[in-house]
Amino acid sequence: MADGDARGARRSARGGGRAARRQARGASVSSVAAPSYLKRQIPLVEYLTEEGLNKIEAQADRMLAEIGLEFREDPEVLEIWRTAGAEVEGERVRFPKGMLRELIKTAPSEFTQYARNRERSVQIGGNNTVFAPVYGPPFVIDLDKGRRYGTIEDFQNFVKLAYQSPHLHHSGGTVCEPVDIAVNKRHFDMVYAHLKYSDKPFMGSVTAPERAEDSVAMARLAFGEEFVDQNCVMIQLINANSPLVFDATMLGALKVYARANQACIVSPFILAGAMSPVTVAGTLSQVYCEGLAAAALTQLIRPGAPVVFGAFVSSISMQSGAPTFGSPEGSLLLSGAAQIARRLGLPFRSGGSFTASKVPDAQAAQESAHTILATVQSGVNFCLHSAGWLEGGLCSSYEKLVMDADQLGMMHVLAKGIDLSDEALAWDAFNEVGPGGHFLGAEHTQRNFETAFYRSTIADNNSFEQWESDGKLDAASRANKQWKEMLANYQPPELDVAIDDALQDFITRRKSEFPDSNV
Repeated sequence: MADGDARGARRSARGGGRAARRQARGASVSSVAAPSYLKRQIPLVEYLTEEGLNKIEAQADRMLAEIGLEFREDPEVLEIWRTAGAEVEGERVRFPKGMLRELIKTAPSEFTQYARNRERSVQIGGNNTVFAPVYGPPFVIDLDKGRRYGTIEDFQNFVKLAYQSPHLHHSGGTVCEPVDIAVNKRHFDMVYAHLKYSDKPFMGSVTAPERAEDSVAMARLAFGEEFVDQNCVMIQLINANSPLVFDATMLGALKVYARANQACIVSPFILAGAMSPVTVAGTLSQVYCEGLAAAALTQLIRPGAPVVFGAFVSSISMQSGAPTFGSPEGSLLLSGAAQIARRLGLPFRSGGSFTASKVPDAQAAQESAHTILATVQSGVNFCLHSAGWLEGGLCSSYEKLVMDADQLGMMHVLAKGIDLSDEALAWDAFNEVGPGGHFLGAEHTQRNFETAFYRSTIADNNSFEQWESDGKLDAASRANKQWKEMLANYQPPELDVAIDDALQDFITRRKSEFPDSNV
């Protein structure tokens, strides 16, 4: 090809690329026809051999039998364990070898979480990955207003953004804390926001047993009492108070949801070096104990109730004690815990788009990309904190949510693996172009150019001159424009008027039954 032809081809490609990016950005504000969950078709990355898994399991068995776990301030749970054959001494419970593995045999290895819109229901387990947004931060941040406490308006905005993203499959739970509502009443508004402003699956409240009961009651109004009893419509995060402790709050919520046949993610929350040993193998032994014990408890409460083996594990800086993310140790822990979950025959929760950065900058992008890649390659089934996490989980970021969602789109492509169909092998393209030609004008290229490569809604691939002419925006600034456009174009999903009225009547009545409290 002559230099002039090459320059013309490059100009044509750049022009087409700009048009394609504009089209893609327009499409990004709609979740219509999006896949309801990711189906992985790539091999798993596994760092533990069978011998390694055997060593960790043997140590976990010894820990469970000799050290045990504490189940605090919950006599009912202690009696459940005593009746099942565990050794109960005060609040300490020890387990005979193999007891817990036998109990979890009634738990499903894969299950469906139904959404209000059945087309958005997700399959949790197997070769599937479900991406859910950030969970739990008290603060929110954006480029316009800076860092501040979250409000119910912020909460609703994050639900709307997650609903619109084609790469987030789940509405999540506490996408931020709405601190403008009393602590003991905000769960009503949060669950209602998920039901009103999205029709994707969602999470219930776990901050007190009665709040879990309210969440189940609202789900029954939305889905029907019989349907909820027989099917999973909510999934909940039950954290261990590591090391080796479950407190009354988490146990109370676990009992409510397990009895209602709703899924619990039993998930140790560990900062290795502080809440577990500094070594990967030692930490995995602890994860095994905590996750297995809580999973078995759900089956004692209601055999067959869906449960997810979880692990939130990160390292800390040994200089400052602050959490660190995107580390190689984090990837090893994530992969090892995934192998343990598969060995136990349970779905697995972990991973996300983690960063300790305070702003959506290069550090945030690097750390988040590292962890979300490990998430997909390790075979995580339910991925909380997939988008929007900032400042070690203290902040929900508007800009980072759409930046992370763009990365999730890339993970969808990666998870499909390499297409080896006749169309992908492209024989007719080689036959048409021949030696020394170029493929831009080939019929095969024309057939496939719209879907051939992932089109980022955030990245700028223009020339320097075009980028300068467009305002010299960095990625965060482009993300700022995008989330504002998404909220401006938001259209709520349908919600039956009778269901909406019933939900609002329930909330009004329940809120009137007790005074506001900040605990």
